[in-house]
Parts: sequence; C-alpha cells; structure tokens
Amino acid sequence: MIDFTKIDYLKYGNERQKRAFDVLTSYKVFEKLSNFSPILAGTIPIEIDIEGSNLDIICEVDLRFEEDFLDDIAFSKMIPSNADVKVEYPIINGEKCIVINFMLEEFPIEIFAQNKPTTHQNAYLHMIAEHKILKEKGEDFKQKIIELKKKGIKTEPAFGMLLNLENPYEDLLKF
Repeated sequence: MIDFTKIDYLKYGNERQKRAFDVLTSYKVFEKLSNFSPILAGTIPIEIDIEGSNLDIICEVDLRFEEDFLDDIAFSKMIPSNADVKVEYPIINGEKCIVINFMLEEFPIEIFAQNKPTTHQNAYLHMIAEHKILKEKGEDFKQKIIELKKKGIKTEPAFGMLLNLENPYEDLLKF
C-alpha cells in the first residue's frame, strides 16, 4: 500500500501527480508545513481527480495557537505575494477548523487545519477507504467515479451512489 503520509509516491504517478510533486517541492510546501504533520489528501493522490481538482493538504494545528499557524504560513513565503488568499473558520462536526485557499501555479491549494492528528482526520480516512475500494473494484468503477465527479458530484457522494451507501461521509469511515 502507498504511504500517503509522504508525497514521494507522486514522483512515480500519472502526469498530474508528477506535476503536483514538482509544484509542492519547488515551493517547499511540505517542508514549510512540517511542524503541522501535513498530508496530501483528496482525489489527486488516488487518481480520481478531474480538471480543476485542488491539492488538499490537511494539517494538525492546536487552534489555541491559530495565529502562530497563520503567521508561519504568511512568513514562509509559500504563498506567492500576488496570490488571492481566502481564509475561513468553519465549524465541522462541532470543531473549529481553518481553511486556507490560494493558487500555486495551475493548482488550487486548500490547506485544512484541525486540532486532530492528520491520520485521524476524515479527509485522510476517506481517502484511504476510497483507495482501498478503488483497488478492489477496479478500473471500470474508477471511471464511473470520475464520470460522476465530472457531472459535479462530490467524491464521497459519488462513492455513496455506486456503493448504495446511506450516508457516505459516515459509511466510508467503516471501510
């Protein structure tokens, strides 16, 4: 199984994964976020991305020190000075989070920070479950997921539709 806690596997992936690796390493994104246990989650690591899919980077942050996290990012020069940066503070499952969106070259970047180890965050757990399902179900299933995503259906609901899951966000965590 791929070690998704590191990004080295991207070097050997498809063209988009190789390009993501180049962008993430040239901007030293994971080096600059290393204090926050970053993991690349989402669709690009498991090859079900579509045009416009973002690079979802999850981080573990003690939100009592959110200003330090934001300062670290601001002063790291990871985000280009001309970038349009959007910062939000959603409450997800009763927990405050930080979401930062910006562009790095052709990739939309989303940094999601939560006061929880990254390997215990739903984005990571969903990706691991989806990867396992994709390996079991094969290429036809993978293509059906991609087609649903191209129609505007989010990843978890697409899996839910094909697997007849009642609540895909919760049910995928059981895999």
